[in-house]
Amino acid sequence: MTSRYTPPAYRVQGNFIAGQWVDTGQVTMPCTSPADGSHLCDLPASGALEVDAALTAAQRGARDMARLTVWDRASLCTRIGDAINAGLDDLAACLSWDQGKPLAESRAEVATAAEGFHHAAEMVRWREGRVLNTATPGKQVISTYHPKGVIGVITPWNFPINIPTEYISAALAAGNAVVWIPAPSTSLCAAKFMEIMSNADIPDGALNLIIGKGADAGAALTSDPRLNGICFTGSPATGLTIARAAAGKPQLLELGGNGPVIVLDDADLAAAAQAAALGAFLNAGQVCSASERILVQRSIHDEFTELMLAEASRIKLGHPFDPQTTMGPLNNASVAAKVTEHITDGVARGANILCGGRLSPEWNNCHYFEPTVLTNISTESALNREETFGPVAPILAFDDDDRLIAEANDNDFGLCAAVFTNSLSRAQRFVSEVETGIINVNDSSIYWEPHIPFGGASGKKSGIGRLGGVDTINALSDVRTAIFNTTRS
Repeated sequence: MTSRYTPPAYRVQGNFIAGQWVDTGQVTMPCTSPADGSHLCDLPASGALEVDAALTAAQRGARDMARLTVWDRASLCTRIGDAINAGLDDLAACLSWDQGKPLAESRAEVATAAEGFHHAAEMVRWREGRVLNTATPGKQVISTYHPKGVIGVITPWNFPINIPTEYISAALAAGNAVVWIPAPSTSLCAAKFMEIMSNADIPDGALNLIIGKGADAGAALTSDPRLNGICFTGSPATGLTIARAAAGKPQLLELGGNGPVIVLDDADLAAAAQAAALGAFLNAGQVCSASERILVQRSIHDEFTELMLAEASRIKLGHPFDPQTTMGPLNNASVAAKVTEHITDGVARGANILCGGRLSPEWNNCHYFEPTVLTNISTESALNREETFGPVAPILAFDDDDRLIAEANDNDFGLCAAVFTNSLSRAQRFVSEVETGIINVNDSSIYWEPHIPFGGASGKKSGIGRLGGVDTINALSDVRTAIFNTTRS
């Protein structure tokens, strides 16, 4: 299929270091749209040299940020949020060209990013320290929050505006400086985002953008002793590499999930299917909290499956700028290959493909994957064991609550889950016993708001720490305790 849409003439000026765009003449890499294969621009392919310059700038920026009052930092975040809203249309269009999601989803993501900076401003403005009581007479103890210094931020391609916002807004609100490395496949919209944020009068060096290819830039950043903390969203394998390289430094790592969505026999099945389909197909399934595996009671399996097929049939696969489109392409060839590999493995282990299961033949050389529903999934298949990250809804059937809980927890991931039931006591049991950081009751596994704590359960591979609101601001702050001797001599 030939696209009838033409991208703007995008140009990236280089990296953003110390308050200005720096074109060092380094090797470039092409930026191609997953929407239709259009060449969008050339991007810098930066490495250790550029990271070194950004860290030097960030050290100076951290000193300037530390001198700002909390009110000044709140005002900075407010200005950035206002700038994002002012540039919403252009940034959303760039996001759709670069990432591939439908324009309506891009506009919602950019609006959420603006809200994230506004929220950070309000939360840090009213954050309070503590006065502690002591057992010793004549002592006064006061704990206050202080910046950590230079924070490294490495972000993925699935939400390339909102995920950076979660870290950057909190880091700046807490008074830190940032060196940000976005995913190579969505670095164009990252550069556009940086252009917009730079209009908010950010202190020079407080926010630096390095566009890198491969792991070189990230390795240089995470291992540098000038770094005072690292934030990363991505795969468990990369997260483990970063954790080892940054050992001893504060870390916020969000490393993905694998459901589950659990549907009990007393649930509203139509509502459950609608919510599960939303979780499976939003952003073409490229969501860490997606409906990666759907566990249902056997007695309602067939009815629920028919409802899921009806939901999948309503998906309109197409170009992100077509107003009829409800699902765009996968972002890159690697994720398309992984989705295909997981489905192939599932079928080899006995799975039945009821719809989809392949790249759309209408879009040559692009990664439009048909919405897919499968049943008869082996518990040993990659569809059940691993994070597929595509528009795939695998349905597994089990007999009772005990088995459902056991299967829900028999997984390396523990990020987000959902349970559908009309029984309060059953809901409370699943909330108590399912090992995930978030569990939604009678709503999609992807439901979240930016101020709600978000992160994985201990003992799983879904990460360390909590994203969301004041939790992130606190994680990127040092607690300093002053003990005053008030006894008069």
